[in-house]
Amino acid sequence: MDYYLMYYMSGIVILPVFIFALICQLSVKSNFNKYSKVMSRSNMTGADAAWRLLQLNGVTDVKIQKIGGTLTDNFNPSTNTICLSEAVFSSRSIAAIGIACHEAGHAVQHAQGYSPLAFRNFVIPATRIGSALGVPLCIIGMFINSELIAYIGLALYGFVALFQLITLPVEFNASRRALETIQTYGFLDAQEYIGAKKVLTAAALTYVAALASAIATMLRLLLIISGGRRR
Repeated sequence: MDYYLMYYMSGIVILPVFIFALICQLSVKSNFNKYSKVMSRSNMTGADAAWRLLQLNGVTDVKIQKIGGTLTDNFNPSTNTICLSEAVFSSRSIAAIGIACHEAGHAVQHAQGYSPLAFRNFVIPATRIGSALGVPLCIIGMFINSELIAYIGLALYGFVALFQLITLPVEFNASRRALETIQTYGFLDAQEYIGAKKVLTAAALTYVAALASAIATMLRLLLIISGGRRR
C-alpha cells in the first residue's frame, strides 16, 4: 500500500512543475512572436548586434553563422561559433537583437574564462551519462528489488540536476551582459530595451523550470524507491 501511495504522491509533486514549465515555454514563444515583429530603430540585424558586442569586448576570433529552425540559437564553444536561427541572423527586430546579444554574451564568457561556464562544460559528460542511465537504472533497481542499483541511478540523475543548477548563473550572466551592452551602447532605445528584456527574461525562466523539473524528477524517484523499500 505504501508503494502505491508514494507513487501517486510523486505524481502530485511533478504536476505543478510540469504546469510551470509549460507556462514558461508559452511565455518564450509569445514574447518572441510579439517582439520579432517589432523592428528596431537602430537598423541592426541580429548578426550585426552579436558582432558589435564581441568587438566591444575585444573578442575577434568567434564565427557567426546562420542555422535552421526557430529558437535554435546557441554558442558552440568547441567550434567557437555563434549559431543564429534564420529569424534572428538577418532580422532587425527587437527580439533578434536581444537573442543575438545573449549568445554573444556566452562567447564573451568563453573568451574570458568565466568559471561557471567552464564548470558546466566540465560536467557535461557526466550529465549525459546521468540523463541516459539514471532513470533506467532506478526502474531496473526497483524491478529486481535492488536498492543499490536504484540509488546509483538516482545519484547519476543528480548530475542532470547539477547541470541545470550551474546553467542558471551562466544564462543569467549572459543576459546581463547582453542587456547592459544594448542599453549602454544604444543598440535599442529605452522602449525597445524593455521588449528585449522581456524576451530574455522569459527565456531565462525556462532554465529555472528545467532545474525545477530535474529536482522534481529526483524527488519522485526517491519517493518511489522509498515506497518500494516498505513493501
